Amino acid sequence: MTTHTPADTFPRQYARTLRYTVGAPRSFSVAPDGSRVVFLRSRAGGDRANLLWSLDTGTGEERIAADPAALLGGGEEDLSPAEKARRERSREGSAGIVGYALDAAGRLAAFALSGRLFTADLTTGDTAELPAAGPLLDPRVSPDGVHVAYANTAGELRITRTDGTGDRVLAEPDGPNVTWGQAEFIAQEEMDRDRGFWWSPDGDRLLVERADDSRVRRWWIADPANPEREPAEVAYPAAGTADAEVGLWLVDLDGDRTEVRWDRAAFPYLARVHWSAGGAPLLLVQARDQRSQLLLGLDPATGATEVLLEERDEAWLELFPGVPAWTPDGKLVRITDVGEARALVIGEETVTGADLHLRSVVAVTDDEVFFTASGGAAETDPEPGWIAVGRISHDGKRLGWESSNGRPFTSVTSAVHAGGITVRATAEPDLPGSLVTVARDLPEGVVVDEVAVIASYAETPVITARPVFRFAGERRIPAAVFLPTGYDRERDGLLPVLMDPYGGPHGQRVVQAHNPHLNSQWFADQGFAVVVADGRGTPGRGPAWEKSIAFDFAGATLDDQVDALHSLAGEFPLDLGRVAIRGWSYGGYLSALAVLRRPDVFHAAVAGAPVTDWELYDTHYTERYLGHPAERPEVYAANSLTGYAAALERPLMIIHGLADDNVVAAHTLRLSSALLAAGRPHTVLPLSGVTHMTPQEEVAENLLLLQVDFVKRSLGL
Repeated sequence: MTTHTPADTFPRQYARTLRYTVGAPRSFSVAPDGSRVVFLRSRAGGDRANLLWSLDTGTGEERIAADPAALLGGGEEDLSPAEKARRERSREGSAGIVGYALDAAGRLAAFALSGRLFTADLTTGDTAELPAAGPLLDPRVSPDGVHVAYANTAGELRITRTDGTGDRVLAEPDGPNVTWGQAEFIAQEEMDRDRGFWWSPDGDRLLVERADDSRVRRWWIADPANPEREPAEVAYPAAGTADAEVGLWLVDLDGDRTEVRWDRAAFPYLARVHWSAGGAPLLLVQARDQRSQLLLGLDPATGATEVLLEERDEAWLELFPGVPAWTPDGKLVRITDVGEARALVIGEETVTGADLHLRSVVAVTDDEVFFTASGGAAETDPEPGWIAVGRISHDGKRLGWESSNGRPFTSVTSAVHAGGITVRATAEPDLPGSLVTVARDLPEGVVVDEVAVIASYAETPVITARPVFRFAGERRIPAAVFLPTGYDRERDGLLPVLMDPYGGPHGQRVVQAHNPHLNSQWFADQGFAVVVADGRGTPGRGPAWEKSIAFDFAGATLDDQVDALHSLAGEFPLDLGRVAIRGWSYGGYLSALAVLRRPDVFHAAVAGAPVTDWELYDTHYTERYLGHPAERPEVYAANSLTGYAAALERPLMIIHGLADDNVVAAHTLRLSSALLAAGRPHTVLPLSGVTHMTPQEEVAENLLLLQVDFVKRSLGL
């Protein structure tokens, strides 16, 4: 890690380094023969421009495979609005090379810079710019390394040869709101699917998404600070309204197309596509209510599909990274809820039990499946928040762990495996950043042979996080507590409390790591006891835990914050007469909810980018948890905030970026209007030009300082 600038404060450093991610290695791939590891990393913790790197697993030597500064001649990047939107969907704040794709041999990489197409030969070190009709998006090399396919901002899917010839259209829009080869908004924002096309294993054709968002409601995101600018048009599928119409086509290299057929009226969501040499292409399609889904096998010759499996759940069905997939001998690999467990299923066999909670499938080899998992039965875990990489034989008889210094139960932040090589990034509570190890498998499948450690150039934080982990209360709510550095109970007594949750689906905050807790530690060092609690609805504790919030955000998630607070007060110096709460996005919703519904517990709140009216949030997320607003209007009324405006009796600050196209500023404005109509004083902090990520350094720094000042004044400190 690199050292920090002496004049740095934590808020400034935290913002400048994008939460200490700049300079850290990321986006790993392993060549199928295990000969090299490919990854992204910038040159330093203050440089946001990623380079493409390659590591030789035989020698451990790293080298630069592509340098964006050299390729662009030192010029500045020029990003199209479509690329900016892609990065917003993926919460990407860095620059340079932010993504790449390899051929099947792992020898040739393709990537986009400033909407232009480049390749890097990882064996010779040569780079080249290929002709392309940009600005382009998501270039991907064919498995045989002969072609690169890409989408562009004109809505086309195009193909070019890697020898620099033959750029041409494969599919072009047949309507004003049609795109080919691009994942639609909902797929990017909520399904964790940012791809819109997939090569066949032989490289002779592609599966291509066609999306038509003509039916999607248009919203207009204005910039009030610059009234001369036209508002940006956003196709936003709000709950209860129309989604984009999504289809899938088989496209040959000569442009011939065959439509893929399934019951799109009953199963409109294209959630997953998998095409490997192990079997027929796999599609996972969901019903709009996400309570039923089909796993389909596709006949590439005709476009016909066959139902391989139908799943149903009374609450909802989750989507998981890495599945569905095939084993080389033709068994289906999937993750599903089996009783109280989230389990790995290979073929017809459930191969993991209730002691594990499956998170993802990392890789499928000839005889094993590599996966990530956390504790399934919390009663058996000494502390919350661990995530580990496991490997299990196809028959479930051999289970091992990819350990880190003999400690399997740390927090794995990413993992990839191929060619007998595992690359694993792990974090621990007492070590800043993460440790990225490259290891070779041994036959026993328990111990690993370390090949190299990939260095991190991320800056060392100017403060040290000191989380104390607990399971709080009868429900054993995962929690982390932070006290001021140097705190002495006899000298300092009870401390005012700041609850610092996310507290909602897909947002685990209590993890066995250091850097994710730095923000909470900084707030603690301002004189607070900070509590982070992952109540019901957050991931990692089992299906029943996650799905207990079905049709009721406002009940379980808030109750668990209160229960964790009161339980932890028996052990930690928490002054229950001075309790504030802050959060962003779902955490912002939860913070505003806390002072509106439980002013007896919470005495002040800071709500950042809160969802205040769930009918203004998107279809796939909102309807998964609350149902369709036309069918359950009472659920939406009970879980939205505007109806509780008259109950506000505690200080509330609402912060919102006016350029946010995920949780639009209308959420804050509607709540503020309702509070004003009810005569309830409150504070609104609008952020001009700021999106949901708030990447601007000065804004991010001052936001932390302003929140501390507001909370201290509100609690009389």
